[in-house]
Parts: sequence; C-alpha cells; structure tokens
Amino acid sequence: MRSPLESGRLRRIIAAYTVNRLGTWFGVVALMVAVYDHTHSALAVAALLLAWQALPAFVVPALVARVEASERRHELSGLYLFEALATAALAVLLRHFSLAPVLLIAALDGTAALAASALLRSEVARAARDHVEQSALAGTLEQASEEAMQVAERRANAALNVAFSTTFVIGPALAGVIVAAAGASSALLIDVGSFLLCGALLIDLHPHVEIAGGDSVGARLRAAWQHISETPSLRGLLLAETLALGFIESGGPIEIAYVKSALHAGDRGFGLLLTAWGAGAVLGSFVFARLVARPLALMLSAGTFALGAAYVGFGVAPTLAIACAAALVGGIGNGLQWPSLISIVQHVTPPHLQGRMMGGVESIGAVCTAVGLILGGVLVALSSPRVAFALVGAGAIASTGVLLRQATRATRATQPARADNDERAAVAASPP
Repeated sequence: MRSPLESGRLRRIIAAYTVNRLGTWFGVVALMVAVYDHTHSALAVAALLLAWQALPAFVVPALVARVEASERRHELSGLYLFEALATAALAVLLRHFSLAPVLLIAALDGTAALAASALLRSEVARAARDHVEQSALAGTLEQASEEAMQVAERRANAALNVAFSTTFVIGPALAGVIVAAAGASSALLIDVGSFLLCGALLIDLHPHVEIAGGDSVGARLRAAWQHISETPSLRGLLLAETLALGFIESGGPIEIAYVKSALHAGDRGFGLLLTAWGAGAVLGSFVFARLVARPLALMLSAGTFALGAAYVGFGVAPTLAIACAAALVGGIGNGLQWPSLISIVQHVTPPHLQGRMMGGVESIGAVCTAVGLILGGVLVALSSPRVAFALVGAGAIASTGVLLRQATRATRATQPARADNDERAAVAASPP
C-alpha cells in the first residue's frame, strides 16, 4: 500500500496545520509580550494564558458537535476566518490597550482554535482511512482491513506530530525576532495571514457527520459520553492521562525561575534549555514516525516516563549542560506522549465520533495546562524550583504505571469495541 501521505487531501490538511501552528506562535508571543509591557504584571500574562487555553476547554466539545451537525459547507474554514477576525481585532486593541477586551477576544479566539484543531485531527484520521479504502479499490492493497487503517491513522498522526514539533522549535524564535523588530501588532497581522491561508487550503473540507447520535448538539454530546461510559478502557485511559498531564504541564511556570535562580544561567541559559527541549521534541516525533509497529501503550508510557525523568533531572542537575541533556530527554518524551494518546483514542473510537472525542481530548489538554500553571506556581512559591521539578517529575513517573495499564487495556479492546460501535452506528443509520 502507498503511504497515506501520498493523499493530496491529507497533505493539504497537514500543510494547513503546520501553517496554523507557526502562525499561532506569532500570536502567542506577541500577546504575551504586549500584555506584560502594558501591565508589567506576570498575573496578567497568566490570565491571558488561562483565557486563551483553559476557558475554551468547557465550550469546545459543544462547538465541535455543532460544526459536525451542520450541513453547510466551509464550516471549518469559517472557524479560521473567525480566528483571523479575532486576531485582527487584537492587533487593533494593542494600539489602544485595555486588558479586559483582550482577555475576552483571546478566549473566543482560543475556543475557535481548539475546535479547529480537534476537527483537523478527526479529518486526518478520516483521510487516512479513506486512503486505505481507495488503495484496496485500486488494487494496490489486498483488502481494507482494520489493521491497515490503524497503521495509516498512526502514520498520519506521526506526520502531524512532526509538523507540531518542528513549529515548536522554529515558531517562538521567529516570533521573537518579528515582535522585537516590527512590534506585537505586526506579528499578530502575520498570524491573521496564516489563518486566511489555512481557510483557503481547507475550503472544500466538510466535517459534517451524519451518523452522530441525533440532530441536536446535546444529543451528539450524549452519544460521545455514552461511548466513553460503555468503553471502560477508554475512560480509564483518559483519567490516567489527565493525572499524568497535570504533572507534566506543571513544568512550564517553573522553568524561568529554575534557570535564573537555581542554575544562575540568565536569559541565554533559558533559551538554550528551551532549544534543547525543542530539539528533543523533533527527535521524538521522528522516532514515533519510524516506530509505527511498536505498541502504542509502550510508546505512551515511555514518553511519560521520559518527561518525568527530565523533570527529576532538572531537580538534581548541577550545571546548565546537564540540565540541557535532561531537557533533550524530556523533549523526546514530549514527541512520543501526546501522539500516542491521540492514536489510541482514535483506534478505540468509531469514525462517526472522532471529532467529538478529539474535542474532548483537546479540552483535557487545555484544562491540564491551567492546572499545571497553578500547581507549578504554587510549588515554586512554597519550596524552590529544584524541589518543585523533583515533585512534579516524581508524580509523572508514578503515573506511568497506571497509564501503561490503562493504555494496554484500551489497545487490546480496540478492534472489538470499534467494530461493535461501527455496527451499531450502521444499524442506527439504516431505514426502518
């Protein structure tokens, strides 16, 4: 079978995702710098991140269900157009700064961004499965088996992960240069251009799902919740991931204090630490792409363990060089952990529920980011950066065993659960 990446549709989705992630870095860096410059308050920056990343988590699943319920075309492109308009409004507001409107528009923008990301992940899985079916019809594949479709999904997720990790390294550096040279508003206008380009690339993508548990948004959300309730392995996996991710996301607010007060390395040291982490993330994403035959449960738990070990390494590292080595390990874990979770959830979820499940997963990530910001900040305030890193690292390592057990259960239940749900969906869609 040809690689699913030979699909033009899939290549366009990945290209749009890459452009979006790169543009998003311009927006995030510009807004953080502008808010701090106008307020001189770290709390205001934290409020911005909470508004942009955490608050949307409570709305995104319903928005995804609403988009999937719509029979109008161009709904996904519409989300990107909304983001472009919201970001343009933020660029104007920065010239006449007021914190409350900035936070409100950032929350609206973040809601559209998370929903679009969830729908894109669902479309990536759908495009990969369609490629397998088309290959079987064309005679380049013996049959469109569930195993072949899962491998195709995993390869597509790996490509998405490579794009994410690459922009994670390049994006902040480019954004910093643009903001310093041209100002925050100019960087936001570049972000506007990225959203418009994404909308154009995905203009013919139609995320409507007919078999979705009902016409109303509430009915569709209940169908997704019913799937989670009837799949204990999936429920256990999501709970275990929430626990692990809460510890993992706590590292963010500790880093700057760690570099400056524990390592005494200054801004240059902070940049080197982030660069090492980013390089590890790119390396980890390529490892995930290469090891498509490895058990996903093992990849997920290995990534989580590497992240926890990196944090413990930060806690004991006597020099910046050793801390950067730990950051490289943590970045590799970063490149393995999240795509492994996405692949497992997709494998255990029937196609007609993919969008809503991806919306739920994105929301879990956003909520855990908010929890991590608070937990990391509290631990630093009560102890020290080294102790804080050691504690959250130990927590992440401790969660590895639970995550491995739940992920193994989920992957073992994948084929029966998915086949059963697909059969029930087909029955529900058949005429009386």
